[in-house]
Amino acid sequence: MMVDAYSLRRETRYGCPAADQILVNRFYSVGYSYYFRQAKWAIEIVDPDKKDMETVDRLNNFRPDFRIPKIFRADLSDYRYSGFDRGHLVASANLNDEKIQNSETFLLSNMSPQRPAFNRVKWKSLERAVRDLDAQEKVLETYVITGPIFDFGTPISLIGEMDDNGIQIPVPSHFFKCILAEKTNGKLEMWAFEMENDRLDGELESYRTSTAYIEQRAGIILWGNLTGPEIEVEKQNIRSMW
Repeated sequence: MMVDAYSLRRETRYGCPAADQILVNRFYSVGYSYYFRQAKWAIEIVDPDKKDMETVDRLNNFRPDFRIPKIFRADLSDYRYSGFDRGHLVASANLNDEKIQNSETFLLSNMSPQRPAFNRVKWKSLERAVRDLDAQEKVLETYVITGPIFDFGTPISLIGEMDDNGIQIPVPSHFFKCILAEKTNGKLEMWAFEMENDRLDGELESYRTSTAYIEQRAGIILWGNLTGPEIEVEKQNIRSMW
């Protein structure tokens, strides 16, 4: 029986959604969409080694991911003068114990177009809140799947240079972040968030939703290696903030 390399990764132990191309990095994995020319999802373990040490400076070495066929991959020129940020799915600050860790988060396969007022404010706050969860003594490991959502009932903005086939990069209308915390007592708890890709004024709690809802919105199966009635109940749950 052939075993896919990504199925042996630590971050995918609870499941790995489908994608056109799965990119296995040293510290996280990405499911890439050829159609959208960006990740469908990115999965990580926040601070996987729980190291108590000084962190490295943010490297900012944005670059294309040459593992993706040229006709499907994003380039730096696609974002230049677009008015959109190269928004991280796996946050740079989640992987900053070593330079190679941080460097990998700046591959464009880990980016989606995000409005600056969203990326630098409310999205950043959610990323920080997830790190606060992971830092709790009762949390052993924190697994996170992040990705874009496209509402095709509303106009979709496009960025980038149009290729020979008239293809550009669509801007997501929303982003999701689904969290699975493994407690030191073995208990699993789930949270899910959906945020509009725009300036937001609400409290983080107001963007909570259920994991099952995100599965429908994003068209993926989350934590697919977990089964049973308790898991189905947890996926439907909208748990209070930590």
